[in-house]
Amino acid sequence: MTIKAITVAEMARKVVEKEETFILDVRNEKAFQDWKIEGDSMTALNVPYFDLLDGVEKILGDLPTNDEVIVVCAKEPSSILVAEMLAEAGKKVRYLAGGMRAWSEHLEPVKLGDLKAGGELYQFVRLGKGCLSYMVVSNGEAAVIDATRMTDVFFDFAKTKNVKITTTIDSHLHADHISGGRKIAEASNGTYWLPPKDAEEVVFSYEPLEEGKDIVIGHTKIVIEPIYSPGHTIGSTSFIIDDQYLLTGDILFIDSIGRPDLAGLAEDWVGDLRDTLYDRYKKLAKDLIVLPAHFMIMEEVNDDGSVQETLGKLFEENHGLKIEDESEFRELVTGDLPPQPNAYQEIRQTNMGMITPDEETQREMEIGPNRCAVR
Repeated sequence: MTIKAITVAEMARKVVEKEETFILDVRNEKAFQDWKIEGDSMTALNVPYFDLLDGVEKILGDLPTNDEVIVVCAKEPSSILVAEMLAEAGKKVRYLAGGMRAWSEHLEPVKLGDLKAGGELYQFVRLGKGCLSYMVVSNGEAAVIDATRMTDVFFDFAKTKNVKITTTIDSHLHADHISGGRKIAEASNGTYWLPPKDAEEVVFSYEPLEEGKDIVIGHTKIVIEPIYSPGHTIGSTSFIIDDQYLLTGDILFIDSIGRPDLAGLAEDWVGDLRDTLYDRYKKLAKDLIVLPAHFMIMEEVNDDGSVQETLGKLFEENHGLKIEDESEFRELVTGDLPPQPNAYQEIRQTNMGMITPDEETQREMEIGPNRCAVR
């Protein structure tokens, strides 16, 4: 019996469009509890594959009577076998092509808006990992900010816009995912920008990203203005694009703030984090649209699939921006930090150029949820 697959792109549209969807996740309970497909319209049942080897009869009553069931596993094979058993039992069923590994790597492009001088700004939403990348397009040129390691997505999209990627930028040295910025720059003979305070141990050349040094994309002079904003890392740098958008990296999210401990220096950097959030950002225009490098929960994703909010609204609603007492802020940020990202030390070393793991190892290093925010 041939069972049809649902692609990760189709699943992403279901999540964004809030389409009612029933998922049977056949990974082990720990993997499911740690990381799963989430969304307002998603209903998930977790039954490990090994509990279904003798048949699916015992779970049929827990499944929808007439609606489709989508079976999900880690890489795909187990979900196909379970889907076949469900189909034989009369259920309408598909399996997720590539499993959770493919879900982790899918990027969904969303147009954020037109820029004043004639360009466009796009956000690439990695729903399975919570990563957000950006592309500025202007007059035949493009810049990619906080690129993921799936670099083909950016090149393919640039082709559809008939532009050449000339610039890649990382807002900081990432610890939760492997950056594709340097790889894109090498393939396109472009310039790779990195904050120098995060780059003391890197083993490659780069252009230092420093406050007051504008980056111009295209002849229409869409200016990306870097702002030094330490706290998540000592080199963390934000960007103002076209006087409209504030890219905050991993300093400020829609519903939380960045954690300062991924280099083991939480006590040293918590003061920098507070200064950035409560001093530097407070001096900026409140109508700037905040675009972070990650999102934490699906509630942060808007109906159009984007992750964005005005800075003024965040100062009103984000709990991390409403703690007046400095000691209380310090306790919030350093006292109850969530688990650190999987393989974060190895990811940092990869992004420094110190190690070069193969593609499969890179996939395994990134498996799991985003953990860049304080609780």
